Amino acid sequence: TRVRYWADPEIFPATAQFSYDELVHRVRQTAFLIPGLNITICDERGLPDTPGADGPHEESFCFEGGTVDFVDHLAKDPAVTATMKLAGEGTFTENVQAFDKKSGHLRTKEVERTCTVDIALRWGTGYETEEASFVNIISTPGGGSHLSGFELGLMKVMRSLVESNARRLKLTAKEGKIEKDDVLAGLTAVVTVRLPEPQFEGQTKEILGTAPVRGIVAQVVERELTNVLTSTKRDQKTETQRLLEKVIAEMRARISARMHKEISRRKNALESSSFPAKLADCRSEEVAKTELFIVEGDSALGTARLARNSEFQALLPIRGKVLNVQKASPTEILKNAEVASMIQVVGAGSGRTFDINAARYGKIIMMTDADVDGAHIRTLLLTLFFRYMRPMVAAGRVYAAVPPLHRIEVAGVGRRKAHYIYTYSENQLQQEVAKLERSGRHYKEPIQRYKGLGEMDADQLAETTMDPKHRTLRRIRMEDEAELRSAENVFELLMGNEVAPRREFIVEGAAHIDAQMIDA
Repeated sequence: TRVRYWADPEIFPATAQFSYDELVHRVRQTAFLIPGLNITICDERGLPDTPGADGPHEESFCFEGGTVDFVDHLAKDPAVTATMKLAGEGTFTENVQAFDKKSGHLRTKEVERTCTVDIALRWGTGYETEEASFVNIISTPGGGSHLSGFELGLMKVMRSLVESNARRLKLTAKEGKIEKDDVLAGLTAVVTVRLPEPQFEGQTKEILGTAPVRGIVAQVVERELTNVLTSTKRDQKTETQRLLEKVIAEMRARISARMHKEISRRKNALESSSFPAKLADCRSEEVAKTELFIVEGDSALGTARLARNSEFQALLPIRGKVLNVQKASPTEILKNAEVASMIQVVGAGSGRTFDINAARYGKIIMMTDADVDGAHIRTLLLTLFFRYMRPMVAAGRVYAAVPPLHRIEVAGVGRRKAHYIYTYSENQLQQEVAKLERSGRHYKEPIQRYKGLGEMDADQLAETTMDPKHRTLRRIRMEDEAELRSAENVFELLMGNEVAPRREFIVEGAAHIDAQMIDA
């Protein structure tokens, strides 16, 4: 059977086109949900800026693993547990309207329905939650009774496991109970159910409303997940222990973040400040206009303190290389003084509890030296913000200052006064020098090369790096989900625990680097 269709020109404008990326997303999703089904998509339109711009482009999708492969595709972080498959079914009765041939009227009839459940899930080292739910291969982005049943069964199993392992986990009564957010942190799950005549809420079919499905899914999850996590196999016991430790670490991080949040309010006349003593805060309380400069080293802090506008610019110095949070546990992170002080000063919590509306500054600006160590510190800071204060990055409120690399001192001739030219790259330096030589202007040799912020005086730092009228800032941001996935992979490659892929990346990239451009 061939089905062909065109967009109705009375409804759609002539410029309307099918989105190749969205079609691929839907086709891939369907192939995951029906194991063994092979779907091919071919673009023969030849439209610019599409994969088929240079000729017919064809992709095929077929996945034998079903929902397990789907979870592995969605997961962005390193695994804490292997991907688990939970399957089962249950029955329920439902009253429906049926036509009675004898009376010729509709009569209420009780029918038995069967609901089949297929779930795959795994936990990773991150704290983001990725849950995808489907009913009869129809995506339900709003969730519904099947997703609430899944979370209900999940919480029952995890609370039971935590209670039975409380002594081993060193859990005290004062710490309270785990909450849903603690369990969902780092979880990637695909929840699918199949049942006849599902009831949806609203016309868009985004939320499943069939109430009995909730209990059936909860029972399947409770039974199957308990069997997996309480297995006596050595590998599974190790995975279960890692999972419980992660959940407890998330609970403790949530409690610590809440405490930080409670004490991280702007000081006023009635309350004393509990912020780090080294914080040089600003006077303005208008968040949108305020800026927090994270400055490398105490020497640069002294210059920056004189160069800043204390009305809206705050300074927080850090000492050397901060903790690599990609490798550290939440407990280690909160114990680290430098990281804890940054989370406290930003004032919006961390991880899942991060509330961007509570952030105390409109811009966070990383101001590090223009050398290899400065670049490394900036990368470590970016790792912290990406992992634990990601909404600030997504909102475009994290920046990197761009201090100059060179200062050319141009001599005065006649009426022309002596002045300085600042350059920000080797290429720009060569262009400026060539321009001066063509115009017959003389400059002082050797040209000054800044390697540290402390080498500049306050006026120079203000003019080149801190004054909004003259400075250049690089905004750090992610535009879409594809960039987010790419960023996750890059941070894991460069900052994660796996050494071999990082070494391979360095070896492959070494051939493309000019040794003369490296500061050593």
